[in-house]
Amino acid sequence: MKGNPFKSLDETRLNFFHFKNLFTTGMGVFTDGYDLSSIGIVLGLVLSSYGIKEGSSSYVLYDSLVAGSALVGAAIGALIFGQLSRMGRKKFYGIDVGLMTVGALLQALAPNAATLIAIRFLLGMGIGADYVLSPMIMAEHTNAKDRGKIIALGFGMFWGFGATTAAAITLVLSSIHISPDIIWRIVLAAGAIPAASVIYLRRKIPETARYLGRIKGDLEEMKEVIREITNSQNVNVDNDLKDNKTLRYYFRRNFRTFFGAMVLWFLFDIAAYSSILFGPTSIAKVLGLTPSLFQFVTEFAFTVPGGIMAILLIDRVGRKPLQVVGFLGMASFLLAFSTYLSVTGTTLDIKTGALVIGPAFSPLLGIFLYGMFNFMEQAGPGSISASGMLGVELSPTRVRGEVQSFTVAAGRIGASISSFIFPSLMATYGISFAITFLSILMFTAAIITLLVIPETRSKPLEVSSGELETIEGEKNKA
Repeated sequence: MKGNPFKSLDETRLNFFHFKNLFTTGMGVFTDGYDLSSIGIVLGLVLSSYGIKEGSSSYVLYDSLVAGSALVGAAIGALIFGQLSRMGRKKFYGIDVGLMTVGALLQALAPNAATLIAIRFLLGMGIGADYVLSPMIMAEHTNAKDRGKIIALGFGMFWGFGATTAAAITLVLSSIHISPDIIWRIVLAAGAIPAASVIYLRRKIPETARYLGRIKGDLEEMKEVIREITNSQNVNVDNDLKDNKTLRYYFRRNFRTFFGAMVLWFLFDIAAYSSILFGPTSIAKVLGLTPSLFQFVTEFAFTVPGGIMAILLIDRVGRKPLQVVGFLGMASFLLAFSTYLSVTGTTLDIKTGALVIGPAFSPLLGIFLYGMFNFMEQAGPGSISASGMLGVELSPTRVRGEVQSFTVAAGRIGASISSFIFPSLMATYGISFAITFLSILMFTAAIITLLVIPETRSKPLEVSSGELETIEGEKNKA
C-alpha cells in the first residue's frame, strides 16, 4: 500500500485526548520554564546568602556555575534519554518530572553554593529529558494541521507561563517582606509543585502509534492507540511498517537539515539564556528594575504576546518565515538596544556592580527595545527551534529521539556557554559589546534558517522528515 500509514492520525480533529495530552506534556514544560528562569531572578539573593558578595573575586565564577549547572545537566540528560527513547516514548515519561520534583525540593536545603550547583545539575538532567520527550510525544500524537500551534502552545507558551509565575511569586514574597534567604529557597522549591502534578498522568499516557508501528512493530497495539485518538473503530494499516534503517543511514541522507536544526538551537540559546540568566541581574539594573519586576514585565508584556502571535500564525504562515523574521527581529532590537546604551553613555561594570546612567537615557525606551527582543524571540525561534519543533519534524520516527536529543544538547551547550561567555564579555568589553555580539549571532541564525531549513507546515511527520519515501521504497521492493 502506498501513502501515509498514519493518515488517520493526521486527519483527526482536536479532541479531549489532545487537550489532556497538551496539559500532561505542557505542565512539565511549565516547570522547565519556571526552573530555568527562577534562578536568574534570585541569583543575587542566592550568592549573597552564601556570603559571595558582588565585586568579590569569586562572584563571576559562582554566578556562572550556579546559573549554568542545570544547563550542563540538561545537555547530558537529553543525550541519555534520547537513547532510551528507542525503548519507548512513554517508558521513561514521568521519570523526567520526577527528577525535576526531587531537584527542586533539594535546592531549598542546599547548605552551600557547591551543593546547590550539584543539585541543579540533577534538576537539569530531568529538564533535558523533558526537552526530548515532550515535543516528540506532542508531535507524534498530534495531527499535521494543528501540530505547529500545539507544540508552540504546549512548549513555547507553557515555558513562558512558568517563567512569568516564577517572577510573580518572587514579587509577592518580596512585597510582604519575607527574608531574602527564605525567598530564594521558596521560589526554587516551588518548582516541584507543577512537576509533581503530572507524574501520574505521564505514566498513564499511551505510547505513540508511530513508535509502535515503525520501531516496535506492534501493529495491534498501534491500532488500539489510533482508535483511542481518532475515536474510529476502522483502522487499517500495512502488516510490515517496522523500520530497520540505522542512525548512520538517516544521518547520511538528512545531515544538512539535522545539523542545521542543531546549530539553530545552539545559536538561539546563547542569546536567549544570556537574557534569562543575567537579564534579571545585569539588564534589570541598567533599566532601574528589580530582578523579579524585570522578569515579570519582559515575560508578561512581551514574551507571552509573542507566543500568542506564533500560535496564531505558525500553521498559516509557516515555520520558516516566522523563524527568519523572528531571528532578524531579535538581532535588530538587540543592536538597537546596544546602540542606545552606547550613544547615551550608559554602562555597567559587572565586576564591581558600578552603574553609570547617561543623562539622555530613558529607562522606558530601554525597556521597549529590550522587550521587543523578547517579543520577536517568542514570535519566531522561541516557538519553533527552541520548542524542539525542527528536531521532531525533520527526523524520521526511527531516529527521532536521537536526533531530538542532539538538537536539545546543542541548545543546552549554547546556553551553558552563554552562562560563562556573556558575563565574561560584559566584564572585559562592556555590556554594549556583549549585546552586539549576540545580535550578530542572531543575524547569522536568520541566514542559516533561510538557506538550510525546509518548510514543514501542515505536512505529516512522515512527509516532513522524508520518511514516507523510505516507507514507499520498502513496499516497492517487497
